[in-house]
Parts: sequence; structure tokens; C-alpha cells
Amino acid sequence: MDYKTAGVDVEAGRAFVNRIRKSVEATHRPEVVGGLGGFGGLMRLPAGLKKPLLVSGTDGVGTKLELAQDHGQHHDVGIDLVAMCVNDVITSGAEPLFFLDYMATGALSPEAMATVVEGIAEGCRVSGCALLGGETAEMPGFYPPGRYDLAGFCVAVVDEEQLIDGRQIRAGDRILGIASSGIHSNGFSLVRRVLAQAGANAETTFGPSEQPLIETLLTPTQLYGRLVKTLLDAGTPIHGMAHITGGGLPENLPRCLPQGLKASVDPSSWTRPAIYNWLQSYGDIPERDLWHTFNLGIGYCLIVPEEGVSMAEKACESEGIQAWSIGRIESSPSGDGDGSVLGLPA
Repeated sequence: MDYKTAGVDVEAGRAFVNRIRKSVEATHRPEVVGGLGGFGGLMRLPAGLKKPLLVSGTDGVGTKLELAQDHGQHHDVGIDLVAMCVNDVITSGAEPLFFLDYMATGALSPEAMATVVEGIAEGCRVSGCALLGGETAEMPGFYPPGRYDLAGFCVAVVDEEQLIDGRQIRAGDRILGIASSGIHSNGFSLVRRVLAQAGANAETTFGPSEQPLIETLLTPTQLYGRLVKTLLDAGTPIHGMAHITGGGLPENLPRCLPQGLKASVDPSSWTRPAIYNWLQSYGDIPERDLWHTFNLGIGYCLIVPEEGVSMAEKACESEGIQAWSIGRIESSPSGDGDGSVLGLPA
């Protein structure tokens, strides 16, 4: 018996690496040292930093992978993977430097795996970070044939003097909600249950314009790195940022607030995308659960002083991303309500 008989195809693995080489190398920044194939990726820090702080983050795509694999959609989950990591680390004002990916599969399909990596590479190019390396683990008997899981790791850098950590947030600051591209990559365990309950399939449409349901659900997560870079390069005064992921606004917005402050949000200040109305209707999802599961159209938040609102809105417009003024920061002198979000279902 050989390794291939046991379920691991070494030759297919080599073919996979050769196919992804150009896509990976196209993401490299000037600071990258060497190429694909070493035991470790090498990269210099960008020049000019006085007191560099490294910012790291890791995440996955969750059970959105199950839906994507059911429908043979592999490219965009690669973008999702990058977005879930990059959108986290940039909340500190950091610039993404490099990305690493981990893929585990039951039986390697070079075509599908290469398509995933090409999606990861696209996400890295858009975000300005190098795809510095990765690992593909073929694990027959552990994962079913044709199934895979993904994890991503991103490292960014910020000069300590430019760190955005929420300490500058003050009562009266405005909250700008930045549009999501859809469901993003959270809440899919609930989404999949609703799909099963509704008997939905690839032909199912929703809303007045009869949008394709599965295609809409699998829209890749919005990458906010280029927008944040535009904002910072323009000198926009940003006091805090939040990536709205699992837990929605109620759980993620407070993560950037210092003690003694709370957020007040007006849910009528933006239009909830129709996909959430479909999910709520067919899944009989309580309103509170919607808010605590999904982004409901707001994928990222900026907290800026009053004088920074116009600059921030113009930057969003220049990047083609919609933004709304959705609320304000309020004081909580007694400590009652610290870190809470007022105006949302309790």
C-alpha cells in the first residue's frame, strides 16, 4: 500500500502548488523577502515607523463554507477568509502586512483548492497585504471527501503614536455605519436551518426584484481595509472603529468603547436589506435574535468627532461604499449602561 492508496495524493499536491504560485506572488509587497516554498515566510517591516506595533488576528468562515461547498462556490469564500481577519486588525488603525491560510480537506481537489487560494489572493491584493504562506492538510477519514475547512491569520502594523484603541472617544462623537455587502460570514448555522425549513434551493428568489437567494447569501464579505487607509491618509480624525461580526451591533460596537460611555443608535437611520426580511419571515426569527446574530446592513462602524463626519462621508463616497450617521456616543457617569447600545431591541 502507498500513500495515495491511503488517501493522500502527493502529486496532486504538487500540481496545486504550481497552479497557485502566480496568484500568491502577485500579492507580494516590496518588503517580502524570498518566494513560495520555504519553511517560513520572510518580510521586513515598512520603513519609517518610529515605534511599530504588530497587530495580529485569526478567524475562519464558519458554516458559510457548508453552503458554498453545497453549491460549488469556492472562490468567494477565499475573499471571506481574508475579510474576516483584515477587517478585525484594521480597527486599530493598522496596515495589513501579510496573511497566512490553513486549509484542511478530506481529499484534495486541486481545482477547488486552487480556486479558494485565488480568492484568498484577490482579498489580499485588495487589502494590500502579502499572501506570505499557508498550509494545505489532506486528512482522509477526518473530513468527508470533497469537504474542507479554512482558517486565516493576518499580521498588521501601526506606529504606536497612531494607534486607534478607543481612548479618544468622547460623549458627543458620532457613529457612522458603513454598509455591509450582505450577510458576510456570520450567522450561517441559523441561515442554513431557515433554508432547510423553507425548502429553498438554487432556483429560489426573494424580494420584489426576485433576487437569487443563494447567490445573495454567498456574496463575499466586504473588505474595509482600503477605505480605512483612505480615511487615515486623508487625516480623518477617527476615535474608534468596530467590525460588526457575530453578535451584531449590540455585541461588537461596545468592544471599542472606554469605560463610562455608551452608544445610542437609531435603527431607522439606514434601510435594512431585504435578505433579512426574508430570513425573519421564513425562519420566524425574533427581532432581538436578528440584531444579536446578523449585521443587518452595517458591516463596520467609525466613531468620529462632529468635525470629522463630513471628511469620513466623502471618503466613503470616493470608495463607492455607502455610509450613514446612525447614532452618537453618550456618557454613562454612574457606570449604569457602560458599553451598552441604546435604541436596539433588549
